[in-house]
Amino acid sequence: MSYSHKRILLIEEDATLREITAFRLELLGHTVDSFSTGEQAITQLLQELPDAVIIGHFLPDMDGLELVDRLSNEVRTSEVPVMLLSPNAELEDVQRAFNSGADEFLVTPFDPQTLEQKLTRLLSDPAAASV
Repeated sequence: MSYSHKRILLIEEDATLREITAFRLELLGHTVDSFSTGEQAITQLLQELPDAVIIGHFLPDMDGLELVDRLSNEVRTSEVPVMLLSPNAELEDVQRAFNSGADEFLVTPFDPQTLEQKLTRLLSDPAAASV
């Protein structure tokens, strides 16, 4: 499966990180819908499912892990691959993300190559992304 030209939903509170990440994703050929809150993202998800969701750990209206958990437990969104962005690189933080339903984990700040590699894995085979 080609990973080019996918629709990515990006939820990140930090405007600079959101803009940089969206720009990098667009350079890879993806369409990006970006939001700063979990509720905005949920509203969008009810209208149209993306090919993948990238969620920042700290959102103003809910914890990123809470949003990951909600998406993974909702029938409509449970099959959409999810990546969590977090400044926390401790093993327990990574494990908590995967336990909440994340398919991939990316420590911020990140380099563009790492984002591309992880997104490629996420879009190619979501089940193998966390292996």
